[in-house]
Amino acid sequence: MKRRDFVQYAGMGAGAMMMPSLLMGNNIPTEALLEPGMDTVLKKKMADVALNTAKSMGATYADARIGRYLNQYVFTREDKVQNVVNTESFGIGIRVIANGTWGFSSTNDVTEDGIKKATQHAVAIAKANSKIQKEPVVLAPVEAHGEVSWKTPIQKDFKEVPISEKVDLLLSANSAAMENGANFVNSALFMVNEQKYFASTDGSYIDQDVHRIWPTFNVTAIDRQAGKFKSRQALSAPMGMGYEYMDGLESEKLSGPEGIKLYNRSYDIVEDATLAAKQARQKLTAKSVEAGKYDLVLEPNHLGLTIHESVGHPLELDRVLGYEANYAGTSFATMDKWESKNFNYGSDIVNIVADKTQVGSLGAVGYDDEGVKTKKWDLIRNGTLVNYQAIRDQVHMIDQNESHGCCYAQSWEDVQFQRMPNVSLEPGKEKYSLQDMIKDVDKGIYILGRGSYSIDQQRYNFQFGGTLFYEIKDGEIVGMLDDVAYQSNTQEFWNSCVKICDKDDYRLFGSFFDGKGQPSQVSAVSHGSSTSRFNGINVINTGRTI
Repeated sequence: MKRRDFVQYAGMGAGAMMMPSLLMGNNIPTEALLEPGMDTVLKKKMADVALNTAKSMGATYADARIGRYLNQYVFTREDKVQNVVNTESFGIGIRVIANGTWGFSSTNDVTEDGIKKATQHAVAIAKANSKIQKEPVVLAPVEAHGEVSWKTPIQKDFKEVPISEKVDLLLSANSAAMENGANFVNSALFMVNEQKYFASTDGSYIDQDVHRIWPTFNVTAIDRQAGKFKSRQALSAPMGMGYEYMDGLESEKLSGPEGIKLYNRSYDIVEDATLAAKQARQKLTAKSVEAGKYDLVLEPNHLGLTIHESVGHPLELDRVLGYEANYAGTSFATMDKWESKNFNYGSDIVNIVADKTQVGSLGAVGYDDEGVKTKKWDLIRNGTLVNYQAIRDQVHMIDQNESHGCCYAQSWEDVQFQRMPNVSLEPGKEKYSLQDMIKDVDKGIYILGRGSYSIDQQRYNFQFGGTLFYEIKDGEIVGMLDDVAYQSNTQEFWNSCVKICDKDDYRLFGSFFDGKGQPSQVSAVSHGSSTSRFNGINVINTGRTI
């Protein structure tokens, strides 16, 4: 049987967005996805074995997470199916406090005997760790929820949708791209169902059913004579939704300039692939940008990544405290800046919130992996830093007595720790559209989608690219640009934010694979915003000649 132990459990700092090995769990046939898992009565019985065993061995606190993780991935290229992968992972993770110290162990032997052995090991680890623990763990109080449940509000369960339908949709998108100028195209569907049961000695028994989906593609157009190629990624967003996200509803589309289609809570992958192929060909002859200062108009699919790196990660409290110092750095937003109560993070229209309850977001759950009911809270209000992201054993460090509810583990076999919640920029309060914003720009660039990026170890100095770039002159888009990236630092950038479109333009961007910790774990997180304008940002030309 499989068991994972952490000889030393400690806070583990932030990370960067990354793509890990996707094939987590055991391969199963497609029909096995629909088989029912362990019922809640038996889950409660098994969880109580862990809790009672821990208490009998002197643990002052214990929690148990029984998890069944189901994944389906479909990969295609041009007119061929490359792979269809179905995986399942099932087991239990037990976390305890003994002698004021954390201990953790996990096993896929979800029987009374297997759970007892894993719990005994977790307690033994805690007691061994206590010999080097400098200060005892301090847990913020949490409400005992009793027996409760929560489920992502979905309309279509991906597990019930035939593989043939998913394959046909991806191949249709590929065909549309090829017919409109693409030389190569690959597409994929990532679908996840986390069936999680949490129990603790605080008196909570929480059953949750979490769904996520991410359709994506990449098209490439080639100019063989010039020896050039250009690509365009999908303008989709990973979502905390069911398969209904793939319906391509007209009511969820926004029209952008230059025939661009923008998507909210429904995605039309065939339409997007069609336009992507045409735009990839346009990029082959697009004008190379002249370096200099520009006003940037950043759409949500692009801005989400900038929010993620320059706000989400630096405001993770464990990163601020230095726990991630040897993996992707620390944070410039140190405690003294928060304690001053007047640290200027951005302009006075910049209001950024953390929210684990936002419907449709990747991070939406009813309760976190410590049994804390999720909520929304301010990180930056009117440009001023007002809070961090913190969990039960951290909030006392910032003089608070309630966890923010942002503790998460990527699976039953991994220990839970502080993870980024959804972090979003609030839309502008006055009526203001993308078209209005472009009209107000004399010299600027409209940037869509994600591209290459770099940010320093303290999440301060950075450079971001994108997928599509359009030059704005005297209030009008005058053509496509290429070789664009912008450079700034976090404070300078957010203080240059002068205008934000209203709620009608608000959309989510997300990452399935935000990485953090050692051993590294991944989590899913969304970032919402409306299109926003940043004045006087330094733009460089990334073109290279050989």
